[in-house]
Amino acid sequence: MALRKAATMACLRVSRLCSFPPRLSPASSAHGLCPRTLLCRFVVSSPSLFSPASVQLPNVAEFGTAIAAETEADSLSSSSSGHASAAAVAGDNAIREGPRKDWAREEIQAIYDSPLMDLLFYGAQVHKHAHTWREVQQCTLLSIKTGGCSEDCSYCPQSSRYSTGVQPHKLLSEDVVLEAARKAKDAGSSRFCMGAAWRDTVGRKTNFNQILDYVKEIRGMGMEVCCTLGMLEKQQAEQLKTAGLTAYNHNLDTSREFYPSVISTRTYDERLKTLEFVRDAGISVCSGGIIGLGEADEDRVGLLHTLATLPEHPESVPINALLAVKGTPLENQKPVEIWEMVRMIATARIVMPKAMVRLSAGRVRFSQPEQALCFMAGANSIFTGEKLLTTPNNDKDADQEMFKILGLIPKSPNFAQGRVSQPQKEDSDSELEPALAV
Repeated sequence: MALRKAATMACLRVSRLCSFPPRLSPASSAHGLCPRTLLCRFVVSSPSLFSPASVQLPNVAEFGTAIAAETEADSLSSSSSGHASAAAVAGDNAIREGPRKDWAREEIQAIYDSPLMDLLFYGAQVHKHAHTWREVQQCTLLSIKTGGCSEDCSYCPQSSRYSTGVQPHKLLSEDVVLEAARKAKDAGSSRFCMGAAWRDTVGRKTNFNQILDYVKEIRGMGMEVCCTLGMLEKQQAEQLKTAGLTAYNHNLDTSREFYPSVISTRTYDERLKTLEFVRDAGISVCSGGIIGLGEADEDRVGLLHTLATLPEHPESVPINALLAVKGTPLENQKPVEIWEMVRMIATARIVMPKAMVRLSAGRVRFSQPEQALCFMAGANSIFTGEKLLTTPNNDKDADQEMFKILGLIPKSPNFAQGRVSQPQKEDSDSELEPALAV
């Protein structure tokens, strides 16, 4: 007992003298031991150096040697026992060093494969470090032009190739769109998103100009504005930026390898080109994917790897769980389990610390406790309203109750995102190819 008291006193004295930081040091982060813990172990294992009556500080050289030996032994022990997961190491590094864009796919796979409890814990730690804890953005997504799309996305009920019961409609009028935006703001949304089921905007000058007006008006309401309109040309991205567009959504959907199994009418590289146009225009990139399409875990990791190694991490990463719609090729897909959602969200949070990770489509299938796990793992945005384009969404009253129960704080709009676009040199011998967006 006297030895333990002496050891504690020595630990406190050396700790104050050395001023160890509260976070793990680089030498100890791999196995989860802080310098204070190593110091205590040294004192307890070396009783001859201390007496209860007069606590002596250990010889500095001997102390350093003992620390190094203890660190190596614990590192080997942790590696063999599996205590130091990839999520733990990557989470600690994200807190100490911030975002990185040089991820290897194998690194992200190791994080994704970490024990779920580690992913949940370290996703929460990174989230709390990079964002305001408990703050969740509410967004509203409105289909301003529904159905009749010529694409063959296997999950989408708006494709004209499938019999899903979705009827095509023309572009909604300005009055209808602006009224929907006002209601969304009154209900607590700080971002309003508009989606049009078009393959592209080429030859739709009148409709596109109308949308530019919608963007200006909604931005004037004090809301963030997001669009997803199909293929964009470079000039159109610049026009949207000038109109005040906050973000452009263009999901990659899945990995490059699995992508051809889901869509054949546009390429993966066309999607990446859209992100380039949007980014170069100074608009925030909103890009994520869908799980539950029949993909393997490796494909989910491939999606996150592509996003996390872009020139800039997306400002927004929507994680969608497939809602299988009768009449689509994926109508019989098994529903996504909550644990799959938590694993995906936590991995996204750790590898892209500063991004908004959006708990998007499929949330309607998850209970409040299950959604709470998603927020703990790192999600900090949801979509509110009766529908997400054409699929059902959570009830407004239920969401308000959830915010109250969990103590969630509505996030205010952020108009500082994106950047001023740089002037581009004219290139007279080539015209940029139009690109695709969701």
